[in-house]
Amino acid sequence: MASSKPKTSPVIEKLIEGGLFVRLPVTFSTYFYDQIQDWNLLFPAEKSYYERFFGLLNRLEPKDLDRLFEPVREAETQMGVTAVNWPKRTFTLQQVDFLNRSPHYSVWRKAVSGVFAQVDPVLDAETASHGRPRLVVVLSPAEIPAGPDQLWLRIAKHGTRVPLDPPADDADYTSLLLTGKPRLAAAPSIADLFAAEKSAPAYGAWCVEAGEALAAISKRQGVVRLSHQRLADFRSRLQKQVQQVVEGERVQGPQQLGARLKQMKIRPGEAELGDDLVLGEFARATLLSGNGTLLINNTFVEWASVQAIRRARPVVTLISYGIRNKIKPFSSLLIYADQDAASPIPTQADMLGSYVDLEIFHQYIWQEFMKYPEYRGNTAFLFVAEGTDQMLAIAPADFPLHGATTPQRLESIFAAMQGWLEL
Repeated sequence: MASSKPKTSPVIEKLIEGGLFVRLPVTFSTYFYDQIQDWNLLFPAEKSYYERFFGLLNRLEPKDLDRLFEPVREAETQMGVTAVNWPKRTFTLQQVDFLNRSPHYSVWRKAVSGVFAQVDPVLDAETASHGRPRLVVVLSPAEIPAGPDQLWLRIAKHGTRVPLDPPADDADYTSLLLTGKPRLAAAPSIADLFAAEKSAPAYGAWCVEAGEALAAISKRQGVVRLSHQRLADFRSRLQKQVQQVVEGERVQGPQQLGARLKQMKIRPGEAELGDDLVLGEFARATLLSGNGTLLINNTFVEWASVQAIRRARPVVTLISYGIRNKIKPFSSLLIYADQDAASPIPTQADMLGSYVDLEIFHQYIWQEFMKYPEYRGNTAFLFVAEGTDQMLAIAPADFPLHGATTPQRLESIFAAMQGWLEL
């Protein structure tokens, strides 16, 4: 299964040339071989995972490798996989249909899951042994119609409510929290400070938001800034293109539509992310794979955050929600359409709906982080509602704010975060 020219990393290429993929069940090896063909669009964390995953398989004794994949080979036999219907080093939509339509598909999925169930704990243990302090700050907008005692109810039992001393000028709230200075000081944010460190990994600091508040105080190159509002031009073009495809190209099914959507790339200069191939593809995939991310600002923030966690594993993550608009009636075909143009119903802000959504999203985000060994036992989560006198901290016992009983100034919160990250 040698490659004619390198398309991945030297580590993966060496494994390919050494015949590892030939020794794996064909459905398993060709699927992953297809996944790593777009190597230049993967985040460093994804590349590292593939290298470690296949490296571990390559180190197994032949009998142990065969034993690990025996259930997958048995499932392939039941499904009727042959060299004719599944040529090596190919993974097509027809083969996807072959798997999905097989009456033995559930058996195959269970067998593949069994492989990961045995391999991933070993990789997770390796990752956990090289842990570092991490930080997540999740901001709710001041307009949320609930006091802090009614916020974060789904996750409050996992943390501590810390009293805060809000500034006299509410306009300085976010800046004081994330930079330690008033907004006019234009001080670097906690994400900027981390990105400036020599040891900071690429794509290690993220700002994901509905509006532009985080982008206004985070200017350093190296910080990923992903904003629903700042992607307005790209979102508008995608909405028009998707509607043209759905209405004019007679797409046969979801798989064909998915292949067509992959062609809708962000253009250089269309947004800040357009000049980075990895982030440009990330923005496209986020907007077109998440249900409602084109239309709903907070849904975009939640889904973009989840994808960043899964794929990039950032060390510092700043997340800022907004107030979403009420959803207008629309059909499934118009889920990608510009709702202001598609419906004459006036646009209205949905305060209560935003509150209900965020209570769920806070739980989703925290749970998503906790799935991965990078974040367990060494991550400080701070949930803050702008303008309020309380926040929720879910953090290890040695985080500085544990046990705080007197109101903390926002500058002190920033200092605690800075100390936690050892900046």
